Amino acid sequence: MDLKSNHSAPVLTDSAPRSKSRLRGFRGLMLPYSPSGAPFSPNPLRSIPRRKTGGRDDVRSCGWLDAMKSSSPTHKKFAKDINHELSSPDPEVAYRTWLLNYPSALASFEQIANFAKGKRIALFLDYDGTLSPIVENPDNAFMSDDMRSIVKEVAKYFPTAIISGRSRDKVYEFVGLTELYYAGSHGMDIMCPVKQSVSDHDQNCIKSTDKQGNEVNLFQPAREFLPMIDKVYSSLVRITEDIKGATVENNKFCVSVHYRNVDQDNWKSVGERVQDVIKKYPSLRLTQGRKVLEIRPAINWDKGKALEFLLKSLDLSNCDDVLPIYVGDDRTDEDAFKVLRERNCGYGIFVSKSPKESKAYYSLRDPAEVMEFLKSLVTWKKSNAL
Repeated sequence: MDLKSNHSAPVLTDSAPRSKSRLRGFRGLMLPYSPSGAPFSPNPLRSIPRRKTGGRDDVRSCGWLDAMKSSSPTHKKFAKDINHELSSPDPEVAYRTWLLNYPSALASFEQIANFAKGKRIALFLDYDGTLSPIVENPDNAFMSDDMRSIVKEVAKYFPTAIISGRSRDKVYEFVGLTELYYAGSHGMDIMCPVKQSVSDHDQNCIKSTDKQGNEVNLFQPAREFLPMIDKVYSSLVRITEDIKGATVENNKFCVSVHYRNVDQDNWKSVGERVQDVIKKYPSLRLTQGRKVLEIRPAINWDKGKALEFLLKSLDLSNCDDVLPIYVGDDRTDEDAFKVLRERNCGYGIFVSKSPKESKAYYSLRDPAEVMEFLKSLVTWKKSNAL
């Protein structure tokens, strides 16, 4: 893909950063949402008195259950908590209030575009919950034909990458577009061009070819963990096979245990069994997402690091010349939002239908709004090219 010929026209610039006082205004409204990638503690409620159940320490399982519930609030719990804060019977009121801190990227698009000062957009997208809806069976998380069409169109005008917790091969199977760059396993498996310099990470790069036969670099900083990940995957499949609805997904450099379809009374068992497996592997860590527990190598790497690596490998690191936009819906995307906020040269857009604290600047409700935002980018780019 010829980046220079497609991405030279002026694009959006960064708006003025949101003030700290404004950001503090509505923190009491937020649902529990811990920083992305934080280790999933087996005992987050340390103040609970210790008690024994059947000869086992029950504090651990209670802690797991609390953390799993807080990371996956039900609509009923959301309505109860947020309405208590606002003394309002309407959750929509809470959402509109939340938008004061995280305005809609669609409603703000014209305002954002008015700040255009000759920068190039680089687009980074999560997959599940961003390009495709969250579904009961992760294997059925297909993006629509309309979404695929607009992502393909976007990639004609802006360098575009998918950064997903899925394996790189799996997310490519879902998306099916050769025009994009793909980073799987939370950025631990990145496909990028060979021609750009990535000397700081050369020891973790191997030469390969993409679907079109072009030579590419595969950056895999956790390659040595592959045998261990395979063992953990096999153990988790075996140990959870009797829990109805539990599914284990091998994402190459990480393992995901989905409990979306597990009866809530059995969530505690899921957490206990995952902990029983991972405690045998001190070089792995356990984090949580939306009704999923994820086991991955305990290395200093996440979606934020992957974002920085891709910007560098695509010669897009210059904040004076490039505007990165990252769109995602999960706590693992917070690492990327944090990078853009700290660099003060890009936008994080958080996809959520309910108020949650985030390091993003803007928000969108769901994949349908993501698609409209991508369409707006294409329309804007075309109009500025005339």
